Amino acid sequence: MSTSEDKTYVCDVCSKEFSNKYRLKEHSVTHLKEKCHVCEICNKTLASKSSLKIHLFVHAEVKPHVCEICNKGYAVKSNLKLHLLTHTKEKPHVCEVCNRGFTLKDSLKKHLLTHTKEKPHVCEICHGAFKLKTSLNNHLLSHTKEKPYSCEQ
Repeated sequence: MSTSEDKTYVCDVCSKEFSNKYRLKEHSVTHLKEKCHVCEICNKTLASKSSLKIHLFVHAEVKPHVCEICNKGYAVKSNLKLHLLTHTKEKPHVCEVCNRGFTLKDSLKKHLLTHTKEKPHVCEICHGAFKLKTSLNNHLLSHTKEKPYSCEQ
């Protein structure tokens, strides 16, 4: 943990900033491997009860936080803040390998995997390895024969 001059508390792992120590401490558990709080709607696992509570808003019909530029609605205010960055065209997170810029730090993190052979997401059934968690999740459907997406035509 580090503190910047204007009394914000910065996560040492992801550089996310918080207004107080409590919020930073609460956030820090998101970096732990153990995620024991499960969403009953989509089965996503989260590291803390508060993260689960915030996640549940994603499934809500009500989206009170609306972008004034494109009218896209969000259930969680922080998601609207992230969305607003897409309108600025600002890309402060730059890949040191190819100089490609990204709006979000998380997008840069995913992109960096394209420059490595690293495949950190492993299927527990067949041991296939994937660069992205979303790729692993899509792959897992091949083992269950589940088809969650259907063609409307």
